[in-house]
Amino acid sequence: MDIYEYGNPDSSTVLLQMVDDHDLAVIENEVAAIRKTADDFRLFAIKVKNWNLDLSPWSAPAVFGKEGFGGGAAKTLAAVLDLCSDGSRQYYVGGYSLAGLFALWAAYQTDVFAGVAAASPSVWFPGFADYMEEHAIKCRRVYLSLGDREEKVRNPVMAAVGENIRRAYDCLAGQGVECVLEWNRGNHFKEPDIRTAKAFAWLLGN
Repeated sequence: MDIYEYGNPDSSTVLLQMVDDHDLAVIENEVAAIRKTADDFRLFAIKVKNWNLDLSPWSAPAVFGKEGFGGGAAKTLAAVLDLCSDGSRQYYVGGYSLAGLFALWAAYQTDVFAGVAAASPSVWFPGFADYMEEHAIKCRRVYLSLGDREEKVRNPVMAAVGENIRRAYDCLAGQGVECVLEWNRGNHFKEPDIRTAKAFAWLLGN
């Protein structure tokens, strides 16, 4: 994985975000937007090589196109945790779309993360809502968001994202996690940098 760093390298607040080329193209906008709320942080943008393989918690068939999901999240998380070895710092994990799903899943595997910034997470992923209801997350705070048109799609698997994000919020709130679910205007592809910035900013501001 390639790692890109932004912000203050000496900050005690570290944000970790899995990204692809599309995210990197607008990452400077995201960093600038986060700074409107909190100006002292270090952001690791971690570029994965295979989005569907590296960020999926378990194998699943293709939902769009022909590429399925390979269940490589555990290997990715091990690499991410190598960046979290300094116990004097506070770590937050987040991301957009499948990276948001990965961030949520990661917080069920370890208590290293103080919070999760899940912007438009792919909670339509087969079996994930059930997984959340059957397990306890290991962090204190979670930000969830979705575009108000994301569930209005023809693909029946992806159309479940609205129901599942509501299930996710109810599940976390029911477990006593400090959680918010914010609805943004537009479909899945509108302003991912701003939506992700809002997610991290909420964690840093609370």
